[in-house]
Amino acid sequence: MSDTKSARPLSPHLSIYRFKPTMAMSIVHRVTGVGLYLGTVFFVWWLLAAASGPEAFSYASAFFGSIIGRLFLFVYSWVLLHHMFGGLRHFVWDMGHAITREQSTLAAQATLVASLASTLLLWLIVWIV
Repeated sequence: MSDTKSARPLSPHLSIYRFKPTMAMSIVHRVTGVGLYLGTVFFVWWLLAAASGPEAFSYASAFFGSIIGRLFLFVYSWVLLHHMFGGLRHFVWDMGHAITREQSTLAAQATLVASLASTLLLWLIVWIV
């Protein structure tokens, strides 16, 4: 063993990075991906309850009709839409478009705005109908 320092480059510390919208949307995209798994478990529960008969389905319907259940559905719909818009943003990047710093920042902001607006629009339509 030698007392000399390694010649390998060190990874930059997080303190030198400035928080940017693209960084935030990357993190949120990963978190929403995990959220989709949780929501899918509840969706499967609802399907199994529907297939199991009226009594089981009444429990699932009571949960999804409650305040907590509706809040869960609202958040899950935002998670689904946000992940979809994030995936579309990545698809556009894969096609070689919107890859400059300004364009990618604008796309990250548009992802958040589009997901929030489409979630609110979806729930407004559901509420009216």
